[in-house]
Amino acid sequence: MFFDRPESGELAVLVHLDLHRPHTRDDLREFEELVLSAGGDPVALISGSRTSPSARHFVGKGKLEEIRATVQQHGAQLVIFDHELSPSQERNLEKALECRVLDRTGLILDIFAQRARTHEGKLQVELAQLQHMSTRLVRGWTHLERQKGGIGMRGPGETQLETDRRLLRVRIKSIQARLEKVRSQREQGRRGRTRSATPTVSLVGYTNAGKSTLFNALTQSDVYAANQLFATLDPTMRRLELPDTGAIVLADTVGFIRHLPHHLVEAFRSTLEEVASADLLLHVIDASSEERPEQIFQVEEVLEEIGAANVRRLEVFNKIDLLGIEPRIDRNDEGQAIRVWLSAQTGAGLPLLLQALDEHLASEQFCATLRLTAGQSRLRARLFALHAINNEHFNDDGSQRITIRLANKDWQRLLAAEQLTAEELLESHTE
Repeated sequence: MFFDRPESGELAVLVHLDLHRPHTRDDLREFEELVLSAGGDPVALISGSRTSPSARHFVGKGKLEEIRATVQQHGAQLVIFDHELSPSQERNLEKALECRVLDRTGLILDIFAQRARTHEGKLQVELAQLQHMSTRLVRGWTHLERQKGGIGMRGPGETQLETDRRLLRVRIKSIQARLEKVRSQREQGRRGRTRSATPTVSLVGYTNAGKSTLFNALTQSDVYAANQLFATLDPTMRRLELPDTGAIVLADTVGFIRHLPHHLVEAFRSTLEEVASADLLLHVIDASSEERPEQIFQVEEVLEEIGAANVRRLEVFNKIDLLGIEPRIDRNDEGQAIRVWLSAQTGAGLPLLLQALDEHLASEQFCATLRLTAGQSRLRARLFALHAINNEHFNDDGSQRITIRLANKDWQRLLAAEQLTAEELLESHTE
């Protein structure tokens, strides 16, 4: 990975400017938690206010002197900005401060690099890092003006910078090709779940809202969960049985955060497509957070960016044990469940969530017992192809009694293709 991470945390000076932009109520506590999550050791926080950032150093001359003095006072090796810096701003700041400078995107990438566990996750993080670092190559070299010839990969007259950029392009294309294979495999899995009419429910929410704890509580899994930002990076899927709907697939995903780097959204597209293609989103919200409205807004922004804004969702207000309130279901005017209040940590309210999930998903499933004659073997074959048959019994007269479960839309499509009506087939019908 690109960032050196010594065993002991690097002493870091944190810098945050209030730029008075709408919908960006910044949480300095979250910034500090990000630094701690990356393994940094914050020694000072320098804040200020500007109407717009300086083109050269992002901060003004006075603030730059204050940062330099603080770095020297604490012997800090790193300055971290809670903003996205341009490559030139980063280089100018490193020259002026005589230490490493990291922006918010680089900080989040570093955390992701530490948390990736699966092969796919590591590829996605490396792709995001390569795309981010490709614009910052110049800062690592002092000999870029020298023309180099010779034998090997570097051609005659090619500068070191050109060589590095070419090697980066080759590596990026290689990773993208490998991720494309992962993407096609995920797509095959989604098609398989669609054919078997297995609904997919994805957990989404702000980082540290308690998604993994809820996932473990529902599926009796042991996915890593911790009270830290981005504890979960690699997506996990588990089967969950609901009383009325039957089997569903529950997916735990990476948490969102304000100003989520665009490189990450692009690199994790194959993972985030699971969210966009889900039948239902469980938007997990930290009910105890003072920043709850802002966090909800940021999640909605990311869902819009990945094409999941129109996917149905059920809000889950988690951590009610910290508020001392009772679990409940909130409903709209039509009586549909829109919000569940629970505690994933204590288990309070989990039965209410399962009830709400059943209400949302069972209405889209068609469950029935059919009676097929010996001449309707083609219909039986089509039901098998859809993985819709749960049980089958052969009668003495050659007919079959089969219990099916499939999506309503697939059932209607099947009836139309066979030119049949439901009344001709149903022995009994329950929804």
